Amino acid sequence: MNDSPQTAPHAEKIPCPCESHPALRVVPLPADLNPAGDVFGGWIMSMVDIAGSVAARRRARSRVATVAVNSFVFKQPVSVGDLVSFYAEVVSTGNTSVTVDVVVYVERNPENAVALKVTEARLTYVALDHHGNKRPIPPEE
Repeated sequence: MNDSPQTAPHAEKIPCPCESHPALRVVPLPADLNPAGDVFGGWIMSMVDIAGSVAARRRARSRVATVAVNSFVFKQPVSVGDLVSFYAEVVSTGNTSVTVDVVVYVERNPENAVALKVTEARLTYVALDHHGNKRPIPPEE
């Protein structure tokens, strides 16, 4: 049996929101690999932070800064050539903070496409004014 990431029996093959609009979609390049040949976890973390900040910024209607990475789980490796989609959803809003869940899927093997959930994370951002100070989150419209 081939236990590569493409066919691993433990791969979480769940419905992908692939037709909905991701906060970010990107294809990793060879420069993004770690010494083991998979995409470097730090690259994925960086992209997750960017995707999460898109949702937080929209909700805060201002600049935001990351204040916490509450959880981060790598479920499967990501490979060069995978189409990586980052879906972000605001899950809670405080007085000055926004918490966002980011779920990451890859689409691989374009000839016989398979979508796999590879990462999930929860991050908290704080809204900032134009001076870089915390500011209240406006009410939802």
